Amino acid sequence: MFKLMILIEPEIEQEAFFEGWPRFLQHAEQMPGLEKLVTAPVHQTLFGHYQPLMVHELYFESREALELALASEHGVAAGKTLQEITGGRVSLLVAAHLEDSGQNLRRYHTKPETNSEG
Repeated sequence: MFKLMILIEPEIEQEAFFEGWPRFLQHAEQMPGLEKLVTAPVHQTLFGHYQPLMVHELYFESREALELALASEHGVAAGKTLQEITGGRVSLLVAAHLEDSGQNLRRYHTKPETNSEG
């Protein structure tokens, strides 16, 4: 699975951004091959210099599906709208999405030994 990660910088004109956000979503949600969409407003940066206002992720079955979606009519319109409402203060990243569940990860942890002497 591949995803497009959109990092919205906090220095944007926020009123214009939030007013235009539904127009962006209208196009993004119609991109062919879109499997999942996640919006995560950032409430706190614990460490690091970059402090995005929001992280938005669009998930696709493959990199090819992602690239086709970006080149589609709705992908192009979503990109133009995003540029308009952020004034270009946005970062776009393409990443392979590798995920595992906590339940599966815990299977590999050894249980702490108990000391019967004390």
